[in-house]
Amino acid sequence: MAPRPSVFQVAYYVPDLAEAATRWATTIGAGPFFVAAHHRADRFTYRGTAVEADVSYAFGYSGDLQIQLIEQHDDLPSIYRELYPEVPPRGAFHHVAHLVDDYEGERQRLLDQGFDLACELHANDIVACYFDTRDATGAFTELHSRTPRIVATFGRWRQAHEEWDGVTQPLRGHVSGT
Repeated sequence: MAPRPSVFQVAYYVPDLAEAATRWATTIGAGPFFVAAHHRADRFTYRGTAVEADVSYAFGYSGDLQIQLIEQHDDLPSIYRELYPEVPPRGAFHHVAHLVDDYEGERQRLLDQGFDLACELHANDIVACYFDTRDATGAFTELHSRTPRIVATFGRWRQAHEEWDGVTQPLRGHVSGT
């Protein structure tokens, strides 16, 4: 049996990216966080329907672990609103993510286990999906394709964490490459 991919990211649904990034930086030293504001995919489906909520993401590191913060700006149906119809005041855990070499194989493995495919997105050369694994883990599970571009992007963010003073500018402006 092939080894399972390890978790590289934990994600939190938050009411405000800037406030959450500051709290994460101050409390545990995570950051700096890089923002993908109002992220749009080339193709996006939620529960089999072409609907994409207006969402911004912020990505930072704590050691080798990537922390993703998620803010939804509208009331459209989404995997975030599905788990939390109202955003908890301080945010809440939403999903874990695996960076995978065999996207189709891992996707099929979770389908074969009976998990529902909650959403899937295609953006440039990246494909990602979220499975509803709440009955097994209490959260969603993301599969994210490993591409040279995304590995380089994540590497830059990890290096920024290593070089960061832990205080200055915990939230950084919009970044490309996500």
